[in-house]
Amino acid sequence: MLKSFTAEMTSTLRSRRGRRNLRVLLRFFLVLAAMVTVYSITFHWLMLREGQEYTWLTGFYWTLTVMSTLGFGDITFHTDVGRLFSILVLLSGMIFMLILLPFTFIEFFYEPWMKAQAEARTPRKLPAGTRGHVLLTSLDAVTSALVRRLEKYEYTYALLVADIEEALRIHDLGFNAVVGDLDDPETWKRVRVEKAALVASTGDDVTNTNVAFTVRALAEDVPIITSALNEASVDILTLAGSNHVLRLEEMIGRSFAVRTLGGDSMSHVIGTFDELVIAEASANGTPLVGKTLLQSKLREQAGVTVVGIWERGRFLPARPDTEIRENTVLVMAGSQDHFSRYDERFGIYSATDEPVVILGGGRVGRATARALASQGIDYRVVELLPERVRDPEKYVVGDAADLEVLQRAGIRETSTVIITPRDDNLNVYLTIYCRRLRADVQILSRATHERNVATLHRAGADSVLSYSSLGVTAVMNLLQRSSILMVAEGVDLFAVRVPADLAGRTIAESSIREQTGCSVVGIQTERGTNVVPNPAETLPAEADIVLIGTVEAQERFLEAYGSNRAKTS
Repeated sequence: MLKSFTAEMTSTLRSRRGRRNLRVLLRFFLVLAAMVTVYSITFHWLMLREGQEYTWLTGFYWTLTVMSTLGFGDITFHTDVGRLFSILVLLSGMIFMLILLPFTFIEFFYEPWMKAQAEARTPRKLPAGTRGHVLLTSLDAVTSALVRRLEKYEYTYALLVADIEEALRIHDLGFNAVVGDLDDPETWKRVRVEKAALVASTGDDVTNTNVAFTVRALAEDVPIITSALNEASVDILTLAGSNHVLRLEEMIGRSFAVRTLGGDSMSHVIGTFDELVIAEASANGTPLVGKTLLQSKLREQAGVTVVGIWERGRFLPARPDTEIRENTVLVMAGSQDHFSRYDERFGIYSATDEPVVILGGGRVGRATARALASQGIDYRVVELLPERVRDPEKYVVGDAADLEVLQRAGIRETSTVIITPRDDNLNVYLTIYCRRLRADVQILSRATHERNVATLHRAGADSVLSYSSLGVTAVMNLLQRSSILMVAEGVDLFAVRVPADLAGRTIAESSIREQTGCSVVGIQTERGTNVVPNPAETLPAEADIVLIGTVEAQERFLEAYGSNRAKTS
């Protein structure tokens, strides 16, 4: 601590302001020392006139005790002149030692030192040699989750903040903050934007446009990703220099539509990874119910591989003895041809054509409705505010917590309920309510914050999508050039270089699934992607393996074998 204090003081005194403050302090102490000396000489002279004789040291002692208002009373004057002198010393001491000294110390020493400490915690530039880093412009649900993902994949990052007090608050929360105005080109030069791997701006549309325009003028090749609330802003942000514009409301609406089972047993594609396709399908009403995965022979019949199942919001790794039940949702990997064969065999089973019920007619609710309509799926939107009603035939005006309103929307007949409000507390309430009304209905829910995802699953949601996870996945895709894909909330598909310890061994011999919980669903080589390889397939060196697993399974894999980022094209 002493070493840190000395270093900070040395740095402070080297600055121009620090040297000026030091000169002011020295002048003040010189005046104070002269005053004490004069008062001590006068004390000695007046005491001799009264017939009292004291040493010079005693004179300094008396002066300091009176000026500091301690006044022990062990040495006193007996004449009015001496007492008048004592009053003068006392008053001047109060002004200099009790008012001017603390003020001068705070103004010219303590405050600059504290400011130097604050600047050390929130620097204005990044060290020379910094490269391959990610620059962020605001702290929100997306960037908070993104920072955790960047740290897991060993990326350096910096969060730019204009206000130093806000920067200090963010630093105290554990984030790497750098002070600087977002519209100042010098700020971006100080954080070495030309060497950055990515710039992500998730503020309002106007701020994001300014950031994209400023950064693009300084760095032509650095990828820029921005968010947009309004559709009209997409073109403006693109013209300003953004490589990728996120409309999170539209993304979450499309994701809800993709995951809506809609009462059929068809496979629904939820992501692609080169030639590899990941899809979900409900087992409800199919001949698969009651069988184990081994007995289903899906690989032999359709060529697909079940990599996991959803059971009431819980993702479970696929095992040969895993039983397929009525409420089981299969998560499968394969090619387009594989899923075409799957749909020919099992997509003929359908439970209901009743409309999907959407709770909430805000941006996400409207985006979900548009996405469902594009897939030919009927829907009903429950909305409290009449001014949000777009189509009276598709909207039910009322409170989603009112049973009569839900019954008019079709809660008793529908196969899927999608909960879209922004308030996570309300979403938990509605999830519990809908699950109580319908134990067999599919419930998809939105989460604004990642911390509420597990709560919504416990409340009864079959699938939960959050702004933060969708935003993080989009940023990581751009950063790593599609080496990671969110299959569902808390479940990712990701590509890594074959670890040296596993090269030359077969998939079965590697025991990746047993040790980490991740499943190998593809092997990428220069010749292409081997989709859902056979367990007897050898893992070649200088190749990439595509894995699927929960966040916890990913962490176990990375701890065991390191990040080994996949090569990018």
